[in-house]
Amino acid sequence: MARYTGPKFKLSRRLGISLSGTGKELKRPFPPGQHGPGQRRKVSGYGAQLMEKQKLRHMYGLSEKQFRNLFDKAVKMKGIAGENFMFLLESRLDNLVYRLGFANSRAGARQLVAHGHVTVNGKKVDIPSYLVQPGDVIGLRERSRSLKVIKEALEARRHLPNYLEFNEQAMEGRYIRLPERSELTQDIDERQIVEFYSR
Repeated sequence: MARYTGPKFKLSRRLGISLSGTGKELKRPFPPGQHGPGQRRKVSGYGAQLMEKQKLRHMYGLSEKQFRNLFDKAVKMKGIAGENFMFLLESRLDNLVYRLGFANSRAGARQLVAHGHVTVNGKKVDIPSYLVQPGDVIGLRERSRSLKVIKEALEARRHLPNYLEFNEQAMEGRYIRLPERSELTQDIDERQIVEFYSR
């Protein structure tokens, strides 16, 4: 299954979650379409699990194959599979570029990485799915630091997570540690996703 490229607001309303993080999509808190308002559908156990999986997959902008491969990797790690999965998603380079404020969205961050603007420990990395390790430094190439889109995104940044630190002068951030589950979105029940893939 290819990455979703359709209308994001419709998808957010269908899933009942803000995929942009701004909450603008949910001004009309019901599914899209003529049958959306007042729609009361009974959701099965499988349907609830699928919904949680789709929420998380679209939130991070992954294809089904990428999502499943990362889940399989999380299952093999020590600890709780669902939490490990969330930590791996959060450790992706495109996500951390977004968290640091170099881009206004994960899609924008993915484009910055793919176009070769981002470095990890001083070396250019153009793979959005690259897994950053705690202690790694994420920066920008010298010629990319003056890009208008990056400056505007940094000015608009609202929040820097506690597991990241940012150096304004050097325009680089460090991934200090793995996040704690309480620091990540509470809109997702990762146990449902584990159950979905355990069928």
